[in-house]
Amino acid sequence: MSRALLIVDVQNDFTEDGALAVTGGDAVASGITAFLAEHAGEYDAIIASRDWHDAAGDNGGHFSEAPDYTDTWPVHCVAGTAGAEYDPLFVTDAVTHHVRKGQGVPAYSMFEGVTEDGLTVGAVLTAGGVLGADIVGIATDHCVRASALDAIAHGLRVRILTDLIAGVGPESSEAALAELAHAGAELVESADA
Repeated sequence: MSRALLIVDVQNDFTEDGALAVTGGDAVASGITAFLAEHAGEYDAIIASRDWHDAAGDNGGHFSEAPDYTDTWPVHCVAGTAGAEYDPLFVTDAVTHHVRKGQGVPAYSMFEGVTEDGLTVGAVLTAGGVLGADIVGIATDHCVRASALDAIAHGLRVRILTDLIAGVGPESSEAALAELAHAGAELVESADA
């Protein structure tokens, strides 16, 4: 079965010391790098996404000076800034497709983004005959959740590699994983994948 690895938003602003730091983000970045060193050859596509928000404006209401941390957020991952770059612990050499999302609009799922060539994630996966996807990255309770639900909706057999994700909150992350399992995702550690 053709398989993809989907790597969600392993960016400076989402790892320790970032604008929206997620505890454990750096560990996820280094863990993904170690996993790729061992397993990159097992994937037909390795797709990494990044939030890539516009510097001007509120990005369709995504940015707010009084954020609710559900639908509105402080400024983060602005295109061309250090915060939008991949965490330096995440070595991207094996990545086959880089996706940017949230360019002027709110976007949580990597399926809402496009490659540098303007292709959607869905188009890349369909063209490659991909039937299954392993999903890793940040944050479990937001962009990992949204990306996984869209992958399931795309008809993929989805596995969440639970030791290679980090969430904003423990309770919301547990709820997200329960929702994903209910939707059909398999929850496994990377060693068992």
